[in-house]
Amino acid sequence: MALRILVVDDHALFRDGMVSLLKAAGLQVIGEANNGQEAVSEAQRLKPDVILMDIDMPVMNGIEATRQITGTLPEIKVVMLTISQEDQKLVEALRAGAAGYLLKSLNSDEFIKLLQGVERGEPPMSGSVTARLINYVAQQSSFNDPVDENLTDREVELLGFLGQGLPNKSIAARLGVSENTVKYHIKNILQKLNYNNRAEAAAYAVRHNLTPRS
Repeated sequence: MALRILVVDDHALFRDGMVSLLKAAGLQVIGEANNGQEAVSEAQRLKPDVILMDIDMPVMNGIEATRQITGTLPEIKVVMLTISQEDQKLVEALRAGAAGYLLKSLNSDEFIKLLQGVERGEPPMSGSVTARLINYVAQQSSFNDPVDENLTDREVELLGFLGQGLPNKSIAARLGVSENTVKYHIKNILQKLNYNNRAEAAAYAVRHNLTPRS
């Protein structure tokens, strides 16, 4: 089944272009909205698999809309699609529950590839954005807190690969396990650390020097 997508942006021309791109890639666009308030309403009505959400919009911005949507419909993956490269907005979006963060400057092939990764449980986030996020979160955190004692040795090992920004498939190959096993461990890690997404877990790995050396 193709991903069912809701496109949210206050610029009609951009929405039209995005809808055409998604349909050409075989993805299903089930609705559009031009501000955060409409996005919340349409999310409740349509129950999409993925929402492509702009940040800076009138009436209600994308971060607040994401917070409301993920708070009531956690099964929906909200992916921020924006021109903003501000670290603070990136962090705020992820803390609001966003599953990924893509820049509008991406070329179409890379954009579609990253978006299709949602079906495989991979966060739609370019490598440069992931690196910036990890560095930002690590710099804002204390380096003195010990590794959580509730984490198993395998979870600590997996955290190190998250810190390298590796996708599930690559982590599975490194550990000699299935991708489903990797997803299971990541879910447990997020629960134990009380994090919303793997990007925060990756920053945790960097902060605690868990990333394997090449």
